[in-house]
Amino acid sequence: MQSRALQELEARAAVARLPGPRERWFDRGFRGGTKIVTWLVVLLSAYIVWEIGSNAWPAVRTFGPGFLTDSAWDPNNGRFGVLPQIWGTLYSSILALLMAGSVGLVIAVFLSEGFLPRRVESAFRYIVELLAAVPSVVYGLWGIHVVIPLLRPAANWLHEEFGWLPLFETSLSGPGLFPAALVLAIMVLPTVAAISQDAIRAVPDRMREAVYGMGATRWQAIGKVILPAAGSGIFGALVLGLGRALGETMALAMLVGNSNQISLSLFSPANTLAASLALNFPEAGILETQALMYAALILLAITLLVNLAGAWFVGRSARRLEGRL
Repeated sequence: MQSRALQELEARAAVARLPGPRERWFDRGFRGGTKIVTWLVVLLSAYIVWEIGSNAWPAVRTFGPGFLTDSAWDPNNGRFGVLPQIWGTLYSSILALLMAGSVGLVIAVFLSEGFLPRRVESAFRYIVELLAAVPSVVYGLWGIHVVIPLLRPAANWLHEEFGWLPLFETSLSGPGLFPAALVLAIMVLPTVAAISQDAIRAVPDRMREAVYGMGATRWQAIGKVILPAAGSGIFGALVLGLGRALGETMALAMLVGNSNQISLSLFSPANTLAASLALNFPEAGILETQALMYAALILLAITLLVNLAGAWFVGRSARRLEGRL
């Protein structure tokens, strides 16, 4: 007992003592190194924007704002527009986020609130996170050979029965928007589920104990206390998932159909900004390369706006929650 008490006193003395010269130098070096790395990241981001912007500037001067509203992409006649690509990017990303967000939130609750034994929970968590390690091109091949054939009968039946609705006005004969969005949702799912789990686990135990002490059931505690308390973190997960979906390239290039058209139908071919960049760059001439750089600048701006809006909303929600607590 005396030796343990002595050890505790020595530990407290070690914590309470002033740092020595070596520790102070290490602390200063560490803080200086983190500042240097932070500024390098900022400078690298600015350099990327500068390079894209400088290469896109001739196309910005040539096509102007009409580039955002034109639907044609005709290198032979020097006419370029990205309205269908913007539509396809936003439509597929939001559709994928709706699917991945709902399933990812259910998975996060399932793996965070003690529904499973700890070993089984760890195995499920590992399986979900393993989805993020699958290469994008593998998802694309799986979508072509598995997802599209599985969806085709149901999609064609919906077209025959409800073809008068804009969502089902076309049949699924090959690549299309919904198969691409479904595969994209699976790719986004690990991000949404993992960050949502962290947000739910960050809810203080005293809050859980208080709501259970008031006689609430598990589902009442989850729905009325835990999820609202973790709302800012869950929304942050959705924003990160949307950012991942907006920039996805290879799987969408293989599955979306690469057709420059604007349609509400879930099964019609479409196009996205990232897929258009990947497919058109290898054979692009000088003018088309500048137009593609303009499209890349637009994609960068959309992603930046989404992340800024998400950061603002998360900060606002966190401040509101702290005010309530």
